[in-house]
Amino acid sequence: MILQETYELMNGVKVPKLGLGTWQIPEGEQAYNSVVWALKNGYRHIDTAMAYGNEVSVGRAIKDSGIPREEIFVTTKLPAERKGYQIAHDSFEESRKDLGLDYIDMYLIHAPWPWDRIGMDCTEGNVESWKAFEEIYDSGKVKSIGVSNFQPSHLQPILDQCKYVPMANQICFHIGNRQEETIEFCKARNIQITAYSPLATGRIIGNKAIVTMAEKYNVTPAQLCIRYCVQKDTIVIPKSTKEERIISNAKVDFVISDEDMAALDRI
Repeated sequence: MILQETYELMNGVKVPKLGLGTWQIPEGEQAYNSVVWALKNGYRHIDTAMAYGNEVSVGRAIKDSGIPREEIFVTTKLPAERKGYQIAHDSFEESRKDLGLDYIDMYLIHAPWPWDRIGMDCTEGNVESWKAFEEIYDSGKVKSIGVSNFQPSHLQPILDQCKYVPMANQICFHIGNRQEETIEFCKARNIQITAYSPLATGRIIGNKAIVTMAEKYNVTPAQLCIRYCVQKDTIVIPKSTKEERIISNAKVDFVISDEDMAALDRI
């Protein structure tokens, strides 16, 4: 069953293949309930970020679940605009405090540049941030470290100047947006890919070819899209605030044929 399946990172840490994404879920009842429902229904991987503004509710839901801490994999992120050594250290402690956790399972640099200045060269800031990440990792306060939205040109300076290779890269990945260059670059260096927005924030689930193929497998278009990402060896973190959808998103224990995967690749 997918909720019990894991990938192993380069450092031996195991990450559940399917998690709950919490992007665009506001702080408060919605974020709290979404995490409670996910954990109640077997999810053991929760993805958040300081920039989402919901770490307090996510942490409270984890605590209230009664599930042993070591059974839940928690990812959070350094805000994209916060670049540098000390601010990375300070931000990590801020997130850890808001989440109410002794340790974080994965900490990511949220993006290679601030969201309001996409494309800006922040190489120096990313390298300095990464050096802080390495110290946090060595301290044991985080079990794995990585990046998000990084392309090969953003990753290379870290590989050239730092001690640890990022263990994961969380990118927008879905049918119709495969980011093949980044995927191949990461695969060659054993950097695990996490797919966020596997449904393209809902934009692709009405695609005629996807709908038709989903009917063939007797699944929903959303389930087909999530399964596609799983078969591409990515961690998948679909977001939902409805318990029935959270349950449905985990019902992906079917296999898309090689022929159909190739057809989806062409979309």
